[in-house]
Order: sequence, then C-alpha cells, then structure tokens
Amino acid sequence: MSIDRRVVVAAFPAMALAGAAFAQGADAANTIYLDTRDGRITIKLRPDLAPKHVAQIKALTKSGFYNGAPFHRVIPGFMAQTGDAKNKDGTGGSDLPDIPAEFSKEPFKRGTVGMARAQSPNSANSQFFICFGDASFLNGQYTVFGEVTSGMDIVDKIKKGSAADNGSVQNPDKIVRMVLASDAK
Repeated sequence: MSIDRRVVVAAFPAMALAGAAFAQGADAANTIYLDTRDGRITIKLRPDLAPKHVAQIKALTKSGFYNGAPFHRVIPGFMAQTGDAKNKDGTGGSDLPDIPAEFSKEPFKRGTVGMARAQSPNSANSQFFICFGDASFLNGQYTVFGEVTSGMDIVDKIKKGSAADNGSVQNPDKIVRMVLASDAK
C-alpha cells in the first residue's frame, strides 16, 4: 500500500488549523472577560489547579451573577475584592453551595485571582479577589483559580478603599459585565 504524498502534505495544514481552532476553543472556555468602566480585564481560569472553583465561577458568570457586583474591598498594594452581587458589601454569596478548599502550591503574586472565603477553608462561594502585588502570605491558605493575562492596568485603576477601614470602598467601582470568552458577542 502506497501513500500519496500530495494527500499527506495537503492534510497537514488542515490538521494544523483544526488543532489551532480546538486550542482556541479550549482557551475561550477557560477565559473570562471582566469589563469595568475603565476597560477590560482578561482572566485565564486554571481548572488544573481548582476545578471545583472554576466550575462555580463559570456557572455564576454564565448566569450573569457578577454583572453589577461592586469591588467592595480594595486595599492598595494588596488586592481588589468583588463577587458579592447580593448584599454588595462583602457579606453575601450566591445560591450555590460553598466550595471545598482546593489549595495548591501556585503562589499569590501580581495578577493572581483567588477565592475569598470566611474563617472556614471550605467556605468559598462567589467572592474573589485580584492581587495588585505579591501576597505570598496567602500561599497554601486560599485557592488560586486564575490569573490576569491582560488588563492589569485596568485593575490598577479600580477605586481604592481606606486602609483604616480594611479596604471598604465608598461608591465602589463595579463589574459592568463578566462573560466567558466562548459566550462573548
């Protein structure tokens, strides 16, 4: 049996394009666009580190839960926290169950996206934060579920709270729209 080289050569570019489309689709399914009044923040989700957290974030994002949620706690040099679309003050979550901790060795650094939680390690629900800088003191104690791949300049513009008030923000900036890249129009 002989192989016609013209068929093989013609097939490779098509296979390469199909592979690129597959990779792009996989990336889009694990990429979030978080739009603020100042622009777009792109977040790469990390299901390899925290599959349950990523699944919950995706479900809440698809439902529109985060649209209008304020950045209610923003501490300069540390992080910007959001995700309380119910109470809007950091005391609320979603109607979904809390998620068990998925701690990893991934460090908290500039651009890391982690889940906020209460005292219990298994109390994460909907609130999350984006680190402005190194926060290695959180390593192994909070779940990393993503990283900002573009738009850290937009994160830096989020209205800051008072250090004396533990970052509580008066008239906070809000998430205008949060959507999975695969669902973006």
